Amino acid sequence: MRDKELYTQILGIRTPWQVADVELSVEAGEVKVYVEQAPGAEQRCPKCGKVCPGYDSRRRQWRHLDTCQFKTLLVADVPRVECPEHGVVTVDVPWSEPGSGFTALFEALVIDWLREASVAAVSRRLGLSWNAIDGIMQRAVQRGLARRVAVQPTRIGVDETAFRKRHDYVTVVSDQDGGTVLHVADDRGQESLSAYYDTLSEQQRAAIESVSMDMWPAYIRATLDAVPQAREKIAFDKFHVAKYLGDAVDKVRRCEHRALLAEGRGDLMRTKHRWLMNPRNMSLRQWRGFRALRESALKTARAWAIKEFGMSLWHYSSRTWAEKGWQRWLGWAVRSRLEPVKKVARTIKDHLWGIINAVVLKADNGGAESINSRIKMIKVRSRGFRNKERFRNAIYFHLGGLDLYPAGVKQQGLPT
Repeated sequence: MRDKELYTQILGIRTPWQVADVELSVEAGEVKVYVEQAPGAEQRCPKCGKVCPGYDSRRRQWRHLDTCQFKTLLVADVPRVECPEHGVVTVDVPWSEPGSGFTALFEALVIDWLREASVAAVSRRLGLSWNAIDGIMQRAVQRGLARRVAVQPTRIGVDETAFRKRHDYVTVVSDQDGGTVLHVADDRGQESLSAYYDTLSEQQRAAIESVSMDMWPAYIRATLDAVPQAREKIAFDKFHVAKYLGDAVDKVRRCEHRALLAEGRGDLMRTKHRWLMNPRNMSLRQWRGFRALRESALKTARAWAIKEFGMSLWHYSSRTWAEKGWQRWLGWAVRSRLEPVKKVARTIKDHLWGIINAVVLKADNGGAESINSRIKMIKVRSRGFRNKERFRNAIYFHLGGLDLYPAGVKQQGLPT
């Protein structure tokens, strides 16, 4: 098979395009494949598809998959047509998408690499600039979002994740059933979440069964304004309730530890992690060793018992019994004479309706927390981001469940 025929086959060149010449430069370490249109080929406007008269042509070059160890470039004089409706425009070429300096197969290769490594690592591996790799990622995300069919999530999770230090956040909305990111917005204000709800129809909003979140007022207000019967659907996550209770126990421990040390007693010395550890994660030996502390008359032991009682109230399926259980817990916590516990009790009392929803609906933010952890890994691998737009693109790229490949290309860079 001659070189022209070979490249015609491996590039998938079809009429009216044809391979005119192949030029190998061993010194430069590259192969140039010259492609041209057959004489008299019909030209169409890429926007409306109408046949239009030719205007002129511009020489363009695209990076393609390497040929053995040689960098491979496609070179073509691409016609421009004069459309009565759209003016002078450049016709589309079948091997690349508009605005790209790479063939579709090469972009697919870069996308596969980006799934496994950082932008900087892929840049080094393929010998491309950081901006070129980032441009491929941005185009991939734009394609994926444009192709995304109308998603009808019924159980969604809302969480914020830090973009940078000093309380700089983005809001992330995820599909709890599909485990994918649906929406990423700047900041964590009410408008950040409202922007997602604005993309849904009235039917889609009404079909939402639960919205898992922490007790952040902005998210609560946005959901109450947008989702029908939201007061029966907002679920305050068990993870965050556990964090509040754990923090209360630790505050009681620290205060009591200082008081005991003043008396020359070290009862609570080096016990912090014992009080905060989930009993289910303790070994039998650890549980037995913890027995003397948890059964003592220490204030910390009482705070710990109150916390554990609260964490045992998530198994109910009946709203009535769940409310009775939590009211009993509130009575104990308020009478505990432990100020950190009483403070958490007041917070829980004000948000009890959403906690009961979480119990009855069996809704939690575990999926959103998992996504948050993966976002942190993306940040670490990328060593941070220059701006929030690139941060959003990276989240959508890795966690959006999007079809990222150029048209006519499927996974692993193989033509469909």
